[in-house]
Amino acid sequence: MTPLLELRNVTKVFGGRGFDQHRVVAVDDVTFSISKDVPSMIAVAGESGSGKTTLSRLLLGVDSPTTGQVLYQGKDVRKLSRVERKAFLRDVQPIYQDPFGVYNPFYKAEHLLFTAISKFGLAKSRDQAHALISEALETVGLRPNEIFGRFPHQLSGGQRQRVMIARALIVKPRIILADEPVSMVDASLRATILESLRVLNRELGISVLYVTHDLTTAYQICQNILIMYRGSVVEVGDVDHVIANPQHPYTQLLVSSIPRMRATRDWEHDANEDVGSTNGVSRKSFGCKFADRCPHVKEQCWTTQPPLFQVDDNRASSCFLHQGASVSETNDISQWMDSKT
Repeated sequence: MTPLLELRNVTKVFGGRGFDQHRVVAVDDVTFSISKDVPSMIAVAGESGSGKTTLSRLLLGVDSPTTGQVLYQGKDVRKLSRVERKAFLRDVQPIYQDPFGVYNPFYKAEHLLFTAISKFGLAKSRDQAHALISEALETVGLRPNEIFGRFPHQLSGGQRQRVMIARALIVKPRIILADEPVSMVDASLRATILESLRVLNRELGISVLYVTHDLTTAYQICQNILIMYRGSVVEVGDVDHVIANPQHPYTQLLVSSIPRMRATRDWEHDANEDVGSTNGVSRKSFGCKFADRCPHVKEQCWTTQPPLFQVDDNRASSCFLHQGASVSETNDISQWMDSKT
């Protein structure tokens, strides 16, 4: 069955041409898909520079892959017709980290919502558009009279972010790509925004790709998780298994960096993005990208890139510590994702 949205052997490289000789592989040969039939909540996690935001931008069609394809309903997004591209833009909606940058400060907040309705022809009258906007705002926990008539700077950060979720909701998308949607709001508002995303998934059947450095919130709201390091997926699977019992050394470092104020509540605080070096080895690796930071590094790790080994049901890890476990014949990481809803 054709997925709704798919990355197929996608690599994205920045630099390395002309005067820019610094070559960065932001996404390295990633293949995975999002089903059109089973709504899911997938976290893409890793520290800064891991490639998670670039992955999201590739799925949105904002960036084009250096090699490989981004497919919407089986068609390359770069080759969509005008009608197909409009359907793609409606089905796949973004929520950005900094909502303030999306607003035009000279227009009132509701202008963004009316523009979405006008662009996709969702209402036949101003009153009908007003009703659609009010319904979307209420779905994300906002009172319309708190938003209408106010400029973006007159709204709190949490209100601006929830208006952006409402804007995505208005067009009835099938996938929302949320890039660090709670990183710039107060902790008191995070739960409200995250609950809004869960409502979209569970009650409205919208798939959510949640890009984050915060393993705490990924653990709270998602079903599956991809752990990225320097453009590669190093661990993938059911979020409960991955967070509770990480199998890749990098995932173990991420989990261990979560501050634990009380042993009975391990997942109440933000993960630290800056996970430092652990083995003190300075050597160029042509194999595993994590070799110079891995406490379990072997000679093989410096020369050979480990495949994804099946650790258990619905989980795989790219580490030679699991050598001897079965290896998939394909590199499609979707096979390791549990389809529970």
